[in-house]
Order: sequence, then C-alpha cells, then structure tokens
Amino acid sequence: MRRHAEPVEELLDVAELTTQVRSYAALDDDEVGALLEDVRTSEAVSARRRLVEHHLGIALDEARLRGDRGVELGDLFQEGTLAVIAAVEEYALRGAAPAGLAEFTREVVAAHLDATVEAAALEQRSDEAFVRDAQLFETAEVSLRRRLGRSATPTELASLLEWPAERVQLMADMLAAARSLYDSDIAQYLDDE
Repeated sequence: MRRHAEPVEELLDVAELTTQVRSYAALDDDEVGALLEDVRTSEAVSARRRLVEHHLGIALDEARLRGDRGVELGDLFQEGTLAVIAAVEEYALRGAAPAGLAEFTREVVAAHLDATVEAAALEQRSDEAFVRDAQLFETAEVSLRRRLGRSATPTELASLLEWPAERVQLMADMLAAARSLYDSDIAQYLDDE
C-alpha cells in the first residue's frame, strides 16, 4: 500500500518510460562483447548507443528503488542514464569481459543515484536551516525594535542571536534582497490588475 498518492501524470510517465526501456532489444554476451570491442577500437556511436539502451533497465530499476527519497523518479532516471553512459565508456576502456558489464553498470548507477539522493537531502536540510535562521533573524529584529523603540544595529542583533557579525550581515542582505524581489512581484501583480 502506498503511503501517498502519486500524480496520475507521473504514473503514466513511469509506465511509458518502462515500456520504452523494455522495448530495446536484449543482447547476449557475444553481442555485448562485439559492441564493447567496437567502442574500444573506434568512435562507434551506434555501438555505444546500443550498449546504453541495453542497460537502461538498470537505471530505471535503481531509480525506482530510490524514488521515495525526495528526488522525483524522472530526475533519478535521467541521472541513472548519465551513469549508464559513464559505466559503458569506463567498462569498454577497461577491456573487461562482457558478462560483467551489467553488474558493473548496476554498481556505478547505484553509487551515482545514492550520491544524487544524498545531495538532494543535504540541499533540503540546508534550505530548512536557512528558513529557520531567517525566522530567528526576523523575530530578533522585531523583538529588539519593540524593546529599543528603534531598529536594532547589526551588532545588537549579533549579540542577541549569538551569531558572528558576518552572519548577521549576510542574513540581513539576503532578506533585504528577498523582500525587494517579493515587493516588486506584488507591485507588478497589482499593476497588471
């Protein structure tokens, strides 16, 4: 049972993607070996393409395994496809046995997608921390304005927040830029009415 409903468009895209990926012709080890040899010895674009297409199912499977970790399945599949391309290139250059290409590709794709998911999680935590800091900053500004009867200086804000002065100034600059952008968007919206 799913924890949350997926948008219908995403389900259709996944079904279409699955159909497309599964439509590529399967290759046996002899065909994979010949294609790897072509990639090693020439600029055989069609050999690379066939090897990549043959292994896109790995990208899709690995993307599905990580699809509930904060990155959309389509984005994971795209990242997985890039990893498949890199894996095929690397494996061809190594001159390894055709039978090991699928496992090598799976390892490369899995590592790349794990890194992608971790980077997205780190970015989300960073965004959440910024929002918390912005809320603290604004609360401190309001509190000091009420207490002092005037706008607080950066030094006073830094003291209250127990932040370095540089951090206070950076937050003040970022919030001022955001407010300016927000105000101009509102003004433009009102002008359009």
